[in-house]
Amino acid sequence: MKEQIVFEDNHLLVINKKAGQLVQGDKTGDFSLLDLLKNFIKVRDHKPGNVFLGLVHRIDRPTSGLVIYAKTSKALSRLTQMVKNREIKKTYWAVVPKVEIPQTQRLVHYLQKNEKNNKTTVFPKITEGAKEAILNYEIIKSLDNFQLLEIDLETGRHHQIRAQLSKIGAPIKGDLKYGAARSNPDGGIHLHARKLEFLHPVTNENVSITAEVPQNDPVWKACEE
Repeated sequence: MKEQIVFEDNHLLVINKKAGQLVQGDKTGDFSLLDLLKNFIKVRDHKPGNVFLGLVHRIDRPTSGLVIYAKTSKALSRLTQMVKNREIKKTYWAVVPKVEIPQTQRLVHYLQKNEKNNKTTVFPKITEGAKEAILNYEIIKSLDNFQLLEIDLETGRHHQIRAQLSKIGAPIKGDLKYGAARSNPDGGIHLHARKLEFLHPVTNENVSITAEVPQNDPVWKACEE
């Protein structure tokens, strides 16, 4: 657990999540990062009672990268409000096939989540029951068979990056749900929450955190070289 902590102080704990890890418990009943971190802190800090730890935002289970947890109720309430107000800048990396797409583009779609199959449908124009989704991407690296996109989110919708990139014919590597040719061996997808920038909820200092990509994956390692 220790090696996954990329930032910690009295109020915040930021983790570089591995693909496949749950950020908090769900209907699968699998042990989550929230449970693991509470246990880790309890043992490390010799805490006799329950450990307070609140999840500020989520990233999908097959996605890797940065997740913020709050260690105090004050930090949790302020960060939750910051997420609602879009005051936390989130930058993602995504590996997609080498298809003909513009070098940079602002994507605006309307997304509707289907609870039954846990999948998002993308519409090109305003549609009843669908929410506006906006992201900006730039191709920042070209590999032999893939290209690396850097993505800035303007909204935070269910499976937003996965669904929007699939819509333009560039599904994320390994993402079978949204049209990838094949799965990845570890069941994850090549989507990584790369960077977070925000004002600290208690000290008001600027916080900028970058997470390295999974080091056991040759495609990801080629992206960082």
